[in-house]
Amino acid sequence: MACSLLFAIPGSLLVDATAIGGEPETEPFRPKAGEFPPLEKAHSYRGELVFVDHANRRGSIRVAGDGKFYRNDPQPFAMLPYGVIRYHGAPADLRDISLGTVLHVRGFLPPDPKISAVPVLPIDNKDKDVGHYRGTGTAPAENHVLLLEDEPSHCLREGLVWKLKEIDIKNNNAGKIIASREPKTDADKSDKFEDQALTFDAATRIWRGRERIKVADLITEKAWPASGKKDLGGQAVLLGITWKPAPGDGLSGAFTQFHISDIWLDDDSIQHAAEFQTETHKTFIRSRWMPAWVDAIEYGKFGRATVTATLFGGMNSALYNDFKRGIGAQINGAENTLKHTAGHYGPGHIASSGKILGVTKVDGEIPVGSSGIQIQFETDLIIEGIRPGRIVRVRPESWPKTQIPREEYLFQNSPENRFPTPDIFPKY
Repeated sequence: MACSLLFAIPGSLLVDATAIGGEPETEPFRPKAGEFPPLEKAHSYRGELVFVDHANRRGSIRVAGDGKFYRNDPQPFAMLPYGVIRYHGAPADLRDISLGTVLHVRGFLPPDPKISAVPVLPIDNKDKDVGHYRGTGTAPAENHVLLLEDEPSHCLREGLVWKLKEIDIKNNNAGKIIASREPKTDADKSDKFEDQALTFDAATRIWRGRERIKVADLITEKAWPASGKKDLGGQAVLLGITWKPAPGDGLSGAFTQFHISDIWLDDDSIQHAAEFQTETHKTFIRSRWMPAWVDAIEYGKFGRATVTATLFGGMNSALYNDFKRGIGAQINGAENTLKHTAGHYGPGHIASSGKILGVTKVDGEIPVGSSGIQIQFETDLIIEGIRPGRIVRVRPESWPKTQIPREEYLFQNSPENRFPTPDIFPKY
């Protein structure tokens, strides 16, 4: 299967400095205010999404390590303000992703541990064996996320597919599939790709073209056997992956076996899924406004100012196309969680109004998290929340003025609201 919906992120290959002849870094890397961190410096891991606090852009993931997966404690994470989320090959918000979905994570140490919305862990925590058959790698300190993506999004970005080798159907249209994740293009024959045993059942969704079918339908069509094994010949597909408890008593059985939630059989099927998710996200951003940070401000007299801001990345191009020179716009202050700093009567009630003077596209490589687009915005009444280095949200006049739910804006701007405490996360 050809995966035509490739999502290109510059610098997506994660390379250790020592692997290319460089000296290992002695100081741990932390993102800096006003700079987009390089993806190649991120720590990568994957795991099952088990909790979401969507209003504060944080949650918990059961991270896969080298031990028994079901024993692993859920690990809190927080999205960086400019962190990118991808679901079904399209931009997404945390609220869009089903609990249980296995996600790929690119994370960093907290930029400022004092105001972290999730627990701050020892820097070397990912190297510790946490015991009880859990092994290492299950509790990384790199819990501030630059890129969060589900399995099909990860494969599309990296140019990978799952090749189905063999199916074994047992009772109730459930069983196992042997498959390996490989490059979409023909790989060197000397390359070896690990076969994995993945479970499926009658609830597994199968997408073909613009239709959704069941395991039973493939059995009726004789593409899959009613029972027993069949060679699938390396059929290339995309998979949605979750986790579910496997049979066993904790001493035997499959301890880290993942489950197939979805199978996309062809290009049309994943493109169809991506189109729906894209429209969902476009509607969401137009109602909550585009996030950005302030690069510079040129102050005038009597509250007048010209603001230069960089729009955050990872959105559909149609949203960026709405920012045009000469149109009216509004900017409102926001926090690292992307919550509006005010919204009791809607965010437009207190936002600075004005006009977009210019839209500039940055040349060269664009880091993950940035759109590479700067706007110059003039207002005759600058508000306190708009300062260099601060997070803001921007609404071009073509986007609707809307009310937002109470949990998505601050009121009275207390420290507890501005900097959510990590105390909500249980200690296991």
